[in-house]
Amino acid sequence: MQHSDYPLSEVPASARKGLLSTSVVLLGFTFFTATMWAGGSLGQAFPIDQLLWVVLLGNLLLGIYAAALGYIACKSGLNAVLMGRFCFGEKGSKLSDFILGFTQIGWYAWGTATIAVVLVRTTGMQAWMEIPLMVLFGFGFCITAMIGYRGMDWLSRLAVPVMMLFIVLSLAMGLVDVGGLEGLVRQTPSESMNVAAAVTVIIGTFISGGTQATNWSRFAKRPRIAVIATLLAFLVGNGLMVLTGALGAMIYQQADIVDVLIAQGFVSIAVLMLFLNIWTTQDNTIYNFAVAGCNLIRTDRRRTVTVAGAAIGTVLAVGGMYNYLIPFLVLLGTFIPPMGGVIMADFWLKHKGRYPALADAALPDFDRRGLGAYAMGAAAAFFSPLLPPLVGVLVAALSYALLLRIRPHASADRLSTPPRHSVGH
Repeated sequence: MQHSDYPLSEVPASARKGLLSTSVVLLGFTFFTATMWAGGSLGQAFPIDQLLWVVLLGNLLLGIYAAALGYIACKSGLNAVLMGRFCFGEKGSKLSDFILGFTQIGWYAWGTATIAVVLVRTTGMQAWMEIPLMVLFGFGFCITAMIGYRGMDWLSRLAVPVMMLFIVLSLAMGLVDVGGLEGLVRQTPSESMNVAAAVTVIIGTFISGGTQATNWSRFAKRPRIAVIATLLAFLVGNGLMVLTGALGAMIYQQADIVDVLIAQGFVSIAVLMLFLNIWTTQDNTIYNFAVAGCNLIRTDRRRTVTVAGAAIGTVLAVGGMYNYLIPFLVLLGTFIPPMGGVIMADFWLKHKGRYPALADAALPDFDRRGLGAYAMGAAAAFFSPLLPPLVGVLVAALSYALLLRIRPHASADRLSTPPRHSVGH
């Protein structure tokens, strides 16, 4: 029996969505508090004119990467972990499942702990309330993810416009407080950072999310919709988060929009912004975990895996483990983008822009070319001093292309059988 949201198969034409639906879900995903903190480091290092160009460049590169994967997701109806079966093998794809799943459950723990801690601090609740709130939010935020795409669509249609309104209100108040555009121009950087490092920060904040945005872009009715919605989310949505954090740090020495709103006297709005901001990212995050988990253990019981993931994330939050996970999660973010590089090279070079139906494909347990290319891309990203995420993607894609030429018919890498019918639009 096929359960909701097709965790182990292609999304059929009957379940595809339009531009508005796809865009709001992806925008809800990119409205992420940690991105504003990254923006804060830029706001202290660049004058406003240079800052705007850096934010545009970083998010344009990020958007192009995510949109390229979004195109493939829509054409095939598959998400990143299912695409991974074609380039890493049936069992080899479990590596990507583990890395993607662990990263998402860690961020879920961080988000669950963050809203509880900030809410207690903001409202003056007793400190002992933190743990009950973590349990409440840990399981509460997964409800829309349990419903699936439809639940996240409903939430995002409500939350995204409201958050946009709050951000515009805060930015307008910030301009008044700083003395208008002239006052903003007079702000001088207190830290130093070169442009390459700044672009790396912007790309690094969400390129792992861009790799997993295929979970929703695969629902788009047409590839053009997937590309436009993904570019909108990562260029405009993520860009707005970076810019908001940068301007908050520049004007108020606070990168988080919640802290800025409190400083501006909008306490009630700050609490609502915190709730909507965290929820729209948390349900996407635990949904990502569930998709990776379903592929890992080959089950279509996505809702059960979602609740199990929420329980694990809540335990990590209550146990305080989220404090120790962040550096490791950031490190894992270096190892995720090369997967996207291998997937893109495999789709265009090996499969010529059209996968066979997943149920018909004869796949090896381990595809040594895909795994080898991924390893080279991950190593390049880890050791690269310049733009590690992009270096990882490019090296992984080029390595896969080279290995295809060297070993085009390797016995350990059986090619997929010819499809009985094609998947795509």
